[in-house]
Amino acid sequence: MTRYDDPTDDAQRPEQQPRTDGGHRVAPDLLPGAEGRPLSDVTVVELGHIIAGPFCSMLLADLGAEVIKVEHPSGGDAVRDSSEVGNSSFNYVNRNKLGVTLDLKSDDGSAVFADLVEEADVLIENFAAGTADRLGVGYGDLKAINEELVYCSIKGFNEGPYEDYPALDPVAEALSGVMSVTGHPGQPPVRCGTSLADMAASLYGAISILGGVRQRDASGEGQHVTVPLYESTVSLMGYWLAYTQAYGKAAEPIGAGHPNWAPYNAYQSADDEWVFVGPSSQRQWEAMCEALDVNLHEEARFATLDDRRANREALDEGVGAACAQFDAEELVDRLRDAGVPVAPINDTQDVVDDPHLRQTDALGTIRATEGDGGDIDVPRYPAHSTGFDRVENTDPPELGEDTDAVLEALGYDAAERERLREEGAV
Repeated sequence: MTRYDDPTDDAQRPEQQPRTDGGHRVAPDLLPGAEGRPLSDVTVVELGHIIAGPFCSMLLADLGAEVIKVEHPSGGDAVRDSSEVGNSSFNYVNRNKLGVTLDLKSDDGSAVFADLVEEADVLIENFAAGTADRLGVGYGDLKAINEELVYCSIKGFNEGPYEDYPALDPVAEALSGVMSVTGHPGQPPVRCGTSLADMAASLYGAISILGGVRQRDASGEGQHVTVPLYESTVSLMGYWLAYTQAYGKAAEPIGAGHPNWAPYNAYQSADDEWVFVGPSSQRQWEAMCEALDVNLHEEARFATLDDRRANREALDEGVGAACAQFDAEELVDRLRDAGVPVAPINDTQDVVDDPHLRQTDALGTIRATEGDGGDIDVPRYPAHSTGFDRVENTDPPELGEDTDAVLEALGYDAAERERLREEGAV
């Protein structure tokens, strides 16, 4: 590995050669199981924290990419050892990665980072606007090191009037209209129960990175992809925006229901559990009534879908009374047997114990880095392919766990690594 004092000085850098092998791994022995996966020859450097950046790189890791998470030696990712929810977030989105610590504000840390970037295919960052440039790791800085780098910035907003505003997941949910349709009419707006905006941007980021890598492999040129939380979340509201413009009405909170179908709601069972019931065709509506031993489908006010929508309140009262005659398990069994869309409203423990998820191997075991420690089960990559198997989960890295091994792979000998540790650069 050739190193140099100033990563922006072209005179000191070896001439960049177009990559012809599609990429390679910095430390191929540290993350086993990538061979044969779509991104097995792609190395990703992550400067991510909390959810958006780490979730994006996790998706690429699940497809076989080597992901090297770079954190500051003092504390690292903001949610490491922060709270019960913060620790749990960290454990989930940072599986299948290598952990390296670097002080990007130090000269030595910056030089090591330049060596790492030179070997990388992709960089992902979700710093606040302007932070990457101030640290000297913006796209312009890193393009000077690696012209083939696909650089992904996950930000609050695209360039425009809002670009410098501070942004968090709830900010994007509020601005996008998601909060306005979540919850119940007459009640305060409600945030989605998971980090919807962060994960929407992460998904768009991963898709855009894949497109960028494909173009890079054809042209030899990298690119800068910017993915915003706000605009990504707005895209999830597309049909409500179309509704507002076509019919001149703002969408309203809809609880567990949907204005297009009736009945279509959560109803309480005899044992005080909640069950979602949603017949979406006339056949399913009639089958539901027969399965619940009620004659609502024979009443003129509920005869057609238009009739049921017009009499939604009375309909919900009737269906609710019918559902309340059965325990949740029997209610679900009756409706499933009748071909009616139905589901118990699970809590998170129910999901962890779900027999379908267990049988389909949808959850994988990792070691929790904080909290009670020990093993926990987290979601694996959900898609299946006839062309490749999913990567098995590996544990999230302890802070700087793989620093020594990655530096050795980059060409730093033991004496150099010890000097960097002593100076606090790693």
